[in-house]
Amino acid sequence: MYFVANWKMFGDLRTLNLLDKVIKFSKTNKKHKFKIVYCPPNTLIRPLSRRLKKTKIEVGAQNCHHSYEYGAHTGQVNSSMLKNVGAKYVILGHSENRQLGETDNLINLKIKSAIKSGLKIIFCIGETLKERRTKKTNQVLKRQIEKGLKSIKNKSKIIIAYEPVWSIGTGVIPKEAALIQAISFIKSRFVKKYPKILYGGSVNANNADKLKKIPNIDGFLIGGASQSPKKFIDIIQKTII
Repeated sequence: MYFVANWKMFGDLRTLNLLDKVIKFSKTNKKHKFKIVYCPPNTLIRPLSRRLKKTKIEVGAQNCHHSYEYGAHTGQVNSSMLKNVGAKYVILGHSENRQLGETDNLINLKIKSAIKSGLKIIFCIGETLKERRTKKTNQVLKRQIEKGLKSIKNKSKIIIAYEPVWSIGTGVIPKEAALIQAISFIKSRFVKKYPKILYGGSVNANNADKLKKIPNIDGFLIGGASQSPKKFIDIIQKTII
């Protein structure tokens, strides 16, 4: 099981002290198979990777520029730069970035760049509430997968994160039947080996028990709750124990 912590715009050097409890938890629960990945802001990738050097916890980034080469892109960071400072994963296609104007085609270029850099990609897809209500969920997921992964033959570094936009930060998660249907549909879009599929959107210790029973969910992408060591550990415990 994957537990990916998306810290979003949160944290400074003092925040790294929050990791101590999670590090201790991961070391004392070695008999259970699970992987923790922290995706902090770019400013914390290097110090976080150093802090976690002697642990099995890995580090990722939250986004990257689409160009693999250096260039005149003020304020931007590309995938090779992220790899250089310790990132092993990168979240791409998150709904918050899509809402800022990221298109499926741009996300496709970012994924290709990240693969070239040797990063593993956590590729976010999901429908809005309006799309859900108008029964366009499958149509939206199909478009996001096909355009986002266009011309990418080797998908071994791709992890899919299904995040219904209407669930993020709202405290509302999809009903069991709807979630099973969405996960099954995502799997159906891959002819050969299925990618790992994570669920994201208001994951907490209270619903982790319910979510872990959904077939074919390989872990969770966790936002706000991952900023609290106790809440994050509670989610992991409820899922693996």
